[in-house]
Amino acid sequence: MFSGIVEATGQILEAQKRPGVIQIKIKKPNDFNDIKEGDSIAVNGICLTVEAYDDNSVQFALAAETLQVTGWKAENLKGQEVNLERSLRFGDRLHGSIMTGHVDTVGHIADIIEEGESWFIWVEIPEDYMKFMWKKSSVILNGVSLTINEVEANKLQVCLIPETLQRTNLKQLKKADPINVEVDFLNRSVAHLIKDKI
Repeated sequence: MFSGIVEATGQILEAQKRPGVIQIKIKKPNDFNDIKEGDSIAVNGICLTVEAYDDNSVQFALAAETLQVTGWKAENLKGQEVNLERSLRFGDRLHGSIMTGHVDTVGHIADIIEEGESWFIWVEIPEDYMKFMWKKSSVILNGVSLTINEVEANKLQVCLIPETLQRTNLKQLKKADPINVEVDFLNRSVAHLIKDKI
């Protein structure tokens, strides 16, 4: 489980195909000094298992389900900057929202409006997922927990404050870019409870 509060970003140093998976190596942040093999780390919101690590990098395998949902391909992963968060420990403060690291779908940036030091971004997502999105609830984008400001048809708007822009890879977004989307855990639970009434 994760909180959607990104701890660091890291560059994908290597991406290569193995039978049925894509192996990636990511530059290890300096303060990720407590990780071990088998640990879970959210990479752009995707819960991945540490296969190996050294002083400079952390290695993961991207399996078929992850590749199908995200559309990631070995040939365009190398060099990308990704958001990183280590899994929660019992007793940690929960500053964001409950995040499983199971990305539901991929959205696309419909518009970016810069207002001073903040950005308002509109994200277009598949219509099937809009039933989980409502104003002032949360959504997780590339592993970042954000509050939904507005909802229109199959789009939602969030605000990126200066701290979020500085700490995450969202500052690199451009119009039409893809972005990983995870439905907020509480939203999904509420929708499931009332599914027969809507």
